[in-house]
Amino acid sequence: MTRPIYAVGDIHGQKTMLEDALERIEKDGGTDAKIVFLGDLVDRGPDSAGVIELLRSGIEAGRNWTVLRGNHDRLYSYFLEDLPRPDPQILLGMDWFCDRIGGRGTLESYGIEVADNARYYQIHPVAREVIPRTHVDFMANLPAYHLHDDLLFVHAGIRPGVPLEQQTEDDMCWIRHDFLNFEEPHPWLVVHGHTPEKQAVHKGNRVNLDSGAGYGRPITAAVFEGRDVAVLGENGRVALRPDT
Repeated sequence: MTRPIYAVGDIHGQKTMLEDALERIEKDGGTDAKIVFLGDLVDRGPDSAGVIELLRSGIEAGRNWTVLRGNHDRLYSYFLEDLPRPDPQILLGMDWFCDRIGGRGTLESYGIEVADNARYYQIHPVAREVIPRTHVDFMANLPAYHLHDDLLFVHAGIRPGVPLEQQTEDDMCWIRHDFLNFEEPHPWLVVHGHTPEKQAVHKGNRVNLDSGAGYGRPITAAVFEGRDVAVLGENGRVALRPDT
């Protein structure tokens, strides 16, 4: 019998929602459930620091968890390097601190206030001093994907037709249209987030679990047994079938 594997969509600093999702998973699969978190731990929500610590400490305590890197997580790590660098995939005119991205809220979750007239050379050393090294290292070393049988877990998606070993982190963290508009089968059922929907969506060749926590909607937790998918609601499993 295939053992179930669980996945949690984009979190975006919503620690209370994450705790609720973990309770639903534990109720369904117990404390040793294998869980893949699809990335975007930080930004927009109120407690990015708390989200990172919950996941980091859970793994340190031996939980069977895999946390993937999302584009917001990469922005976090790039800013906290010795010399901050922009992500080459971000739109011109935007950076981690703009309201649309939400990095300011992430720093505020560590108690770091960012004034409207602040400059990088002022904020960067404060962030490097205040943010725990354990958080910096954890976020810098997140993998881009997790392969489990014929399920491929990734934050944003993959470049269609490209072998897994030739996929780039740029695509796995950032891709949208070339992946979302592709309707043919992939070698795996791709489980992803990154592009918010009002609820989880099954497109036959991919399953999107980003239900918009970055905009205040509940985080989605789902369970996979082979290619059978169910969303975990308050009252248990609700089958998620491909759109017809």
